[in-house]
Amino acid sequence: MGRTGNEDVTQDWNTVMAEKKSEEFQGFGLDQHLCFAIYKANHAFNRFYKPVMKKLGVTYPQYITLLALLEKDHQRVSELGERLFLESNTLTPLLKRLEEMGYIARTRSKEDERQVIVSLTKEGRGLSDGVIDVQHCAFSNLDVPVETIRQLVGQLNGIQEMLTEAKDKVSS
Repeated sequence: MGRTGNEDVTQDWNTVMAEKKSEEFQGFGLDQHLCFAIYKANHAFNRFYKPVMKKLGVTYPQYITLLALLEKDHQRVSELGERLFLESNTLTPLLKRLEEMGYIARTRSKEDERQVIVSLTKEGRGLSDGVIDVQHCAFSNLDVPVETIRQLVGQLNGIQEMLTEAKDKVSS
């Protein structure tokens, strides 16, 4: 059986984890794992947002795509994928569906025909009030001050950055 190339990464990961083991991390059950807490929160968000998304007529990935385009219209597909952390095999069908719904248009770049530009249509821009209402609805139903939410978002963004850096260290 041939090597997959993952053996070195796994060995590096195991080495790093062996070095990090200490008494402070011993006895961590499932509910004490940060990854599981984030996993549970993600599922709770999906259930929380589902009725609001249904009212808007989009899925959560479609919603964040529209939100990203409302922030910055006329993006390359690759740029949009990077912004949303979506691979092209996920993003392409999502964009196709939004185009069928009349919310976006995909056109070839005039500078480089290999690039596809994604733009909001008039109907897509018309969703801006509904997209903003999603956030308002979400925040108004949570008994949490906006400043606390901003702090949590900052902390989660920091965790994402640390994990990305740690992955790069372990992978190299």
